[in-house]
Amino acid sequence: MQITLNLPDSLSQTETFNQNDWLREIAVALFEQERVSLSRASTIAVMDIMDFQKLLAERGICVHYDVADFEQDVEHLRDRGWL
Repeated sequence: MQITLNLPDSLSQTETFNQNDWLREIAVALFEQERVSLSRASTIAVMDIMDFQKLLAERGICVHYDVADFEQDVEHLRDRGWL
């Protein structure tokens, strides 16, 4: 499997990346290349799903939302007692 990482232009080569930064970039790449779901990508990125969606929006990446994502959302809503 080959995964391409496109790092934001705002990052300079001298800027230090910590582990969470790398995980976030890997998660974005995996999601953008449709290798993982939105929920899984946010978990990889160690981010709340809403924060991960905001990150994608800031980068102009469209969210592809499938049945598995919907089912996970429904499950989360039930777990919180909202359904």
